[in-house]
Amino acid sequence: QVQLVESGGGLVQAGGSLRLSCAASGRIFSINAMGWYRQAPGKQRELVASITSGGSSNYADSVKDRFIISRDNARNTVYLQMNSLKPEDTAVYYCHAEIALLTIHGYWGQGTQVTVSS
Repeated sequence: QVQLVESGGGLVQAGGSLRLSCAASGRIFSINAMGWYRQAPGKQRELVASITSGGSSNYADSVKDRFIISRDNARNTVYLQMNSLKPEDTAVYYCHAEIALLTIHGYWGQGTQVTVSS
């Protein structure tokens, strides 16, 4: 009943930029925190950045000063602007949202591949 649909991944050269989007749809009363995670081959999924409904953000040390997370509450959408990309940023990026209807549940998007070539 709730879907998170991501877009914006792709192949980019080191030093380039990409912008990811994730739109939530379905039966939604409100959305609390939204965030982006990533998983590289052979590694655990890790938090990249998160943002509260009030706009407070948090970043992994590895992406601070390069990535910017933002959200449009009216559109139930979260964005991740990724600048100065490095090969080590290569991973599948997943959107996550804490969505409230009668209770609060965490939902995941399907993932979008980001590949940074050196």
